[in-house]
Amino acid sequence: MVFDAASGGGDPNRFGTEAFYASLGRAFVAMCAVVPVLFAIEALDVWLAGNFDVAVGIVPWNLEGLDGVFFAPFLHHGFDHLYGNSVPLILLGTFVLAPGPRRFLFSTLVIMFVSGLGVWFTGSPNTVVVGASGVVFGYLGLLLMRGIVERTWWNFAVVLLVGLLYGWQLIGILPTDTRVSWQGHLFGFLGGLLAAILFRRKRPRNDDPYAPESTLSLS
Repeated sequence: MVFDAASGGGDPNRFGTEAFYASLGRAFVAMCAVVPVLFAIEALDVWLAGNFDVAVGIVPWNLEGLDGVFFAPFLHHGFDHLYGNSVPLILLGTFVLAPGPRRFLFSTLVIMFVSGLGVWFTGSPNTVVVGASGVVFGYLGLLLMRGIVERTWWNFAVVLLVGLLYGWQLIGILPTDTRVSWQGHLFGFLGGLLAAILFRRKRPRNDDPYAPESTLSLS
């Protein structure tokens, strides 16, 4: 039996294989299923006159607002806020989830933790911070760093695509608008860089992504 090693042998981590596209499709469906949940939560919050935001949002330097580190990404300040996060969340989340749900879950938790604590320590104590944009910037940083540490160039392609589509939003990483938590964006991005390093896929020593096409003969 002759096996084409360049095809990745059905490896879902190799761009161009059938397993890669199948994994990408499943991840896209999963991320599309997440967004209606966020809309349902926001609809309930609107019905409750924004009580969710106050109850479990991040309140910097307030111990009662510390639980928002993990709850705030599921809340938004109105549907316009949620609309703005939905498309990049689906797009970036799809590529973060595609290599496997375990890495996706742990990476997301790290991003939420770093972003949330960053907001809690550096934000204004008179504010309540909610929204998934910290996670969105975290996924951006994760894909960028994953492309470096795992040498998967398609991650760079995704980051470039998102940059072209949403480049105007990337200025949110800087303190340009008092209504926008630039701290959440910045620390989310840093959390993504960290998660990519912590949960990087270790390659076998003979697994060189730059090697020329070769075949492996099996008897």
